[in-house]
Amino acid sequence: MHAGKTPWQRNPIQVQSDRFMNVIFGHSNMDLDCFGSIALLRYLYPDYQPVQSELIHPMARNLYNLYQNRFGFISPRDLNGHAIEKVIVVDTRSRNRVKEYFRCINDFKGQITVFDHHPSDHDDIEDADIHIADFGANTTIIGLKLIQKGIRLEPEDATIALAAIYSDTGNFQHENVKREDFEVAAYLMENGASLKLVGTFLRSLKEKHQVSLFHDMLNRLTHKNINGHYIVLSYIEIDDNVGGLAAVTEKIFEIEHSEAIFSVFYFKKKNHSLIVSRSNKGNIRLDEIMAEFGGGGHERASSALVKDQSGMMVYAQLEEHLRKSLRPAVVAEDIMVKKVDVIKETMTLLEASIFLETVNHTGAPVLSERGELVGFMTLRDIQKARKADQMHAPVRGFMTTNVITASKDLTIREIEDLLFQNNIGHLPIAQGKSLLGMITRSDYLQFMENDTET
Repeated sequence: MHAGKTPWQRNPIQVQSDRFMNVIFGHSNMDLDCFGSIALLRYLYPDYQPVQSELIHPMARNLYNLYQNRFGFISPRDLNGHAIEKVIVVDTRSRNRVKEYFRCINDFKGQITVFDHHPSDHDDIEDADIHIADFGANTTIIGLKLIQKGIRLEPEDATIALAAIYSDTGNFQHENVKREDFEVAAYLMENGASLKLVGTFLRSLKEKHQVSLFHDMLNRLTHKNINGHYIVLSYIEIDDNVGGLAAVTEKIFEIEHSEAIFSVFYFKKKNHSLIVSRSNKGNIRLDEIMAEFGGGGHERASSALVKDQSGMMVYAQLEEHLRKSLRPAVVAEDIMVKKVDVIKETMTLLEASIFLETVNHTGAPVLSERGELVGFMTLRDIQKARKADQMHAPVRGFMTTNVITASKDLTIREIEDLLFQNNIGHLPIAQGKSLLGMITRSDYLQFMENDTET
């Protein structure tokens, strides 16, 4: 790789004195992905001046405090009186999320370039040259361009960018993670990124008030089954807005076995409410849910600020909206195999063994002559009979009669619990004694791997 021109040699004070200016900025309430994108973009656009939002996301505040001089940020207010010729926007395509900047740019008619990784985001920045890719992090889009050009980074910038990728991919665990995210992360490591510093920047609960609030919220959680989805709701009143509320919500979500969490923080002094939401299911679209309250964000991480309304009213409206907007969860009937290979109760163990070998199964339900589910036979049961030299005995003497079954309306979460808690690989779906279908461990794994809504 060749050594690219470092972008950190320009003096931002001199930039502010220039009449003409090209600028880079991200969405309001800048997060780590905004900082990572800007850090890398300045290798491609060294003459562009970075502009910071008036709001910095709590998770990004420590990194910002350490590296703000390196970025040489100016504020949106510093744009007043300058002729802005070109603008680069990162990590959003929604004009509403960058309005704080454009309010300070008078009669802008120049060129706008957008780099964004939210395929479902609102696309209302007119006449923009949009570069979009469905990666886990926006920083990945820029990183790929640097790799293609063979540009070498300074370790500080590689660390900033790696923190951004780790943050927006959920430590590479989010569903939108792509191969390219790993490729750029490897490139950043090769350029001296510090994993130790990245871990420091991603530590979520850094302040005493966050730890205190975390324990307080844990004691006030409400667990709801809404349209088959297991949702955690939280409502808490505090005097005023403090930093790190999203991080507290995320930490609770990590330890709660739920599909989504919605935290409502009511600020008593301002009569405002902040809704913070997180999800691990593709069919719970948080950006769409929060749009109802004037908010936005990602499919699986979103928030909304509701002003001049009581907190309990916002909480009630949120719960009602969830009941109306959440699609019913996938249930056993949706994924079960309806044509089930079965063993007849009158078979001998030898016949059952040959049958299982023929159909290539490790077990099968046992039906009576009347077609009723009366047991379950596995290769392990047959092995016991073989050791006892009872292979010509009837199946009924060695089959499991206490069969764990499920109804066709059982949700994926409940199916998962039955499989794991009982350590079974086959789950007959039944109504009374009537066998309706079967879900195996392999069926469950295949569904979780391939279904776009989980």
